[in-house]
Amino acid sequence: MAKLSEKIGYALGDAAAGGITWKVMSIAFPLFFTNVFGLTVADTATLMLVARLFDVVTDPMMGALADRTQSKWGTYRPWLIFGAIPLGIVFALLLYTPDFGPVGKRIWAYSLYLLMMAVYTAVNVPYGSLLGVMTDDDNEKNEFSSYRMVGAYAMGFVTLLSFPYLQKMVGGSEAHQYAVLGVILGALAALGTLACGLLTKERLKPVRAEKFSFKPFVDLFRNKPWIYLTLIGICTNFFNGFRYAVAGYLLEYCLHGNVTVSGLIINYTVFMTFGEVTCMIFGGLSPKFTRWVGSKRKAFVWSAIICAVTSIAFFFIPMDPKYIWLMIVMVILTSIGIGFYSPLLWSMYADVADYATEKNGTSSTGLIFSSGTMAQKFGSAISGALVALLLGVAGFVSGTDPATGQTVVTITNEASVQQMIWALFSLFPAAIALLIVLLLRLYPIKK
Repeated sequence: MAKLSEKIGYALGDAAAGGITWKVMSIAFPLFFTNVFGLTVADTATLMLVARLFDVVTDPMMGALADRTQSKWGTYRPWLIFGAIPLGIVFALLLYTPDFGPVGKRIWAYSLYLLMMAVYTAVNVPYGSLLGVMTDDDNEKNEFSSYRMVGAYAMGFVTLLSFPYLQKMVGGSEAHQYAVLGVILGALAALGTLACGLLTKERLKPVRAEKFSFKPFVDLFRNKPWIYLTLIGICTNFFNGFRYAVAGYLLEYCLHGNVTVSGLIINYTVFMTFGEVTCMIFGGLSPKFTRWVGSKRKAFVWSAIICAVTSIAFFFIPMDPKYIWLMIVMVILTSIGIGFYSPLLWSMYADVADYATEKNGTSSTGLIFSSGTMAQKFGSAISGALVALLLGVAGFVSGTDPATGQTVVTITNEASVQQMIWALFSLFPAAIALLIVLLLRLYPIKK
């Protein structure tokens, strides 16, 4: 049995990756790049798409490389221990706005974003793979996965809730605020990643295929559970990606800026914070919910149905700041479903890894878990790019003035932009949730 300190250590890994770096990249980056950094909508869409699709290649390669790593720290842990500091530094640089013209800013953003994705992959793929070698007990895997989700959502809650207050405390221009917060959050992400690498243990030895071969990649596409679970993983990140990427625009352009209620500043990060704390609570309850329902697959289906119904309901809320608490209630109800299914996805990847080892005779744990990270990035890439493109189609225009270097935002059709934002937060995710239900019906591992 693993000690509590190890479970907390494993949770710190996703507190750093999911609760800080990925949360800020998913929620803050689209609005940051168009309204603060000064990229055009087209540049923002292309940046998010190209950088993430780059990971479709690098993630499986990283998984295969991690599977073959041998060191005194183990197979997967050294990537966390030695990747922690680069992760924090690159993240901080990405939130810095240099005093460049449009071309210089474009080069800076693309270079740093690609580098960030590479470093994130080098840390997060081995982190996910750790679950496959820390224990062979299925219930304990669910517990580790649940701790992971609680860690991610707890840190996400702290990050998002404190964001506007930290901005206010830092002061100065928005560009200065983001730069300072990048340093603070980058340092915290580095510490969490390092702590995870030092506190966890690898108890199981992967059955290695020592010589590099393309056979594991070929076997992957013959693995039916992997195919369906990867599609499900992509869809869950579509669902989250639309909501996170458009939340900043929803507060800014549908509710006309931050809403202050009894001294509480509700900006886009705080708005989503209510969902984070809900996900944290129900992520912790996910193992009990799964046992009550009877299987991971059934629990996932019910979770996706909750997400679909509540997302559709959000669409019919009037677009008015006085209904802010009704909107928050609907975000909370949607997050119950997300909280339940989030730990299940990673536990099911462990099932797929076990299935592959039994079928093929060698371990491909890192490769299979890398596909989970790949699905995360691919889903976020497409959804983030679509948000930017569809806002552009609706009438949202952004860019940098070549003469002054200042960010310029223009709305050519306010009603169209508002309706698009509202649908991207509600109807688009609802359709994805229903697709998840269909894919789960086809997923062949029934436990």
